[in-house]
Amino acid sequence: MSVQHPIVAVTGSSGAGTSFVKRAVETIFERENLKVAVIEGDSFHKYSRVEMRAKVAESKENGGKPLTHFSEHANEFQKLEELFASYKETATGKKRYYLHSDEEAAEHNARLGTNLSPGEFTPWEEIEPDTDILFYEGLHGAVKRKDHGPKEGMYDVAQHVDLGIGVAPVINIEWMQKIYRDTSERPYTVAQVRDTIMERMDDYIEYIVPQFHRTDVNFQRVPLIDTSDPFSTQAETATMGPAPEDSLIITHVRHDEVDLSTIVDKIDGAFLQNPHTMICSGTHMVKAMDIIMTPIIQKLIAKKRAAMAALEK
Repeated sequence: MSVQHPIVAVTGSSGAGTSFVKRAVETIFERENLKVAVIEGDSFHKYSRVEMRAKVAESKENGGKPLTHFSEHANEFQKLEELFASYKETATGKKRYYLHSDEEAAEHNARLGTNLSPGEFTPWEEIEPDTDILFYEGLHGAVKRKDHGPKEGMYDVAQHVDLGIGVAPVINIEWMQKIYRDTSERPYTVAQVRDTIMERMDDYIEYIVPQFHRTDVNFQRVPLIDTSDPFSTQAETATMGPAPEDSLIITHVRHDEVDLSTIVDKIDGAFLQNPHTMICSGTHMVKAMDIIMTPIIQKLIAKKRAAMAALEK
């Protein structure tokens, strides 16, 4: 891998908490004074919101498996790999934005002089020049096509990632967080979100879960309270899930530069389950992320700058 242009990717399912981890990593970038090329996973979906609804309805009418945003058939995985490969070589590549809301549409329309609506994509544009690092957050930061199917359909996004971070909470928490988000911020009922979760299950197993074997660090939240019925409709509103103090964080590391035995004593109440797995309270999740990821990112940038300096000689 090129050390000149590093890539960090946070990957996980809808409701897993990748946005939370994104904020933690961006805090590290800001503290290190890094210029970052930010890539949103949703921008590599294949269809606009209107198109996707039509495609999902069509897949159901045809009696097949419902099309979902987890699947390769609803995403531009090869374009995502092309971006990562291009950035690794030259720190360039094309990105775009998926407009989630009226606010995002207004922001990008003003910037681009367009008249786009929520649920549409902005035009492809070049990544800003002279960035220090590329940062991806979304569903597919470590996706890879299994060795079957046509050669032209192959992709391996994971091979270009220097630091892969997986977010995979216990499934009930993931569902609770998705239900809370989709019912509080989007116009869905608990029953509708439950149906979406069920329709996505095959693709969840096929495309999302295997990524967590390719990441360098996985954060998994485990409840310490009863979450046995994440689809409960007894309350008028869905709950977000257990509070940080009502959960544990399992941190599993597969990275040569991370020695958890030197980290565990820096976090109150933390302990090692084995040499590669640390357990701590959910209240210390941000601190654990900071302590583990900051040295890795610092070393990636140091290697980049050393390589650039050698080229200038």
